[in-house]
Amino acid sequence: MTKLSVNINKIATLRNSRGGNVPDVLQAAVDCQRFGAQGITVHPRPDERHIRYSDVKNLKPLIITEFNIEGNPVPKFIDLVLEICPAQVTLVPDAHNQITSNAGWDTKKHRIFLKNIIDIFKKQGIRTSVFVDTDLTNICYAAETETNRIELYTEPYATNFADDKENAIKPFIAAAGKAEELGLGINAGHDLNLVNLKFFHAKIPQLLEVSIGHAIISDAIYFGLENTIQLYLKQLK
Repeated sequence: MTKLSVNINKIATLRNSRGGNVPDVLQAAVDCQRFGAQGITVHPRPDERHIRYSDVKNLKPLIITEFNIEGNPVPKFIDLVLEICPAQVTLVPDAHNQITSNAGWDTKKHRIFLKNIIDIFKKQGIRTSVFVDTDLTNICYAAETETNRIELYTEPYATNFADDKENAIKPFIAAAGKAEELGLGINAGHDLNLVNLKFFHAKIPQLLEVSIGHAIISDAIYFGLENTIQLYLKQLK
């Protein structure tokens, strides 16, 4: 079964908008796991505008599923990951002022850089994943970094799903096939939701994990967090 990892960044965004500790990010992570999530994802950025580095450290003893830390491997991020030793680190090429991740790595250009970073993490027993689009060249060079997995950037699929879901999924089927051929595990994330997730999952049988945050927290406003997580889990069965 494909695992559901809940990204709790948006809960931290809401907390930070008012100061204080409401909603409680740590309790939210505990509850997401209790409600059925098989992982917790955080994506700390240098300006700490949502998840803070201190949150990541405080979450570590509370995660009983899989802890996935995403981010651009700047020195501060590398130090944090090595301190926490999560189950997985997902490397994302974020610029400092990006609102959200909007592109995968150019793995041909950054192959040596990524390989060196991945080697550091793998020596500490941390599973690695590289955020990429569906360009087959980038997937081939991702394999040369010796990463364990790739995470497919799914915004183009989500954007085109309503107009033509069959064409929207085609590049992802090809990308997943190439990744499998190269021995890479496959994760996915970005704009997956209750409308498009089931179809994506059905067409990508190699899918190991999806990381979803914005849609889950948005749907929870209407359905409640526990019910929302159960609805997403049903899409993955």
